Amino acid sequence: QVHMVESGGGLVQAGDSLRLSCAASGRTFSDYGMGWFRQAPGKGREFVAAISWTGGSVHYTDSVKGRFTISRDFARDTMYLRMNSLKPEDTAVYYCAADRIFKRDYVTMGASAYNYWGQGTQVTVSS
Repeated sequence: QVHMVESGGGLVQAGDSLRLSCAASGRTFSDYGMGWFRQAPGKGREFVAAISWTGGSVHYTDSVKGRFTISRDFARDTMYLRMNSLKPEDTAVYYCAADRIFKRDYVTMGASAYNYWGQGTQVTVSS
């Protein structure tokens, strides 16, 4: 059974940093791309960042470029999202997800491309 568990969320002030982790188990996640999405209150789920199955390609939504960094540790089957210079508009529940396609040769941003999701971790940024 596949499990994906996020951790690292919390309440911080604007300008602070957090690092989210996503621990995956139940399949060979090193063969799949992974991504981070977020959902703010009253809004739909939004793409944040994605990383290819090799770790060699990454993509970010414009609002987090230069502030967030996605990475993965293959030995630990864990993905990370380092978030610097946090803003109140970054407040949301953050979800990690795994691509449904084996060794997809490009990074994808669409939520429908991901078939395994974590339960989410809350990030709240106060002004």
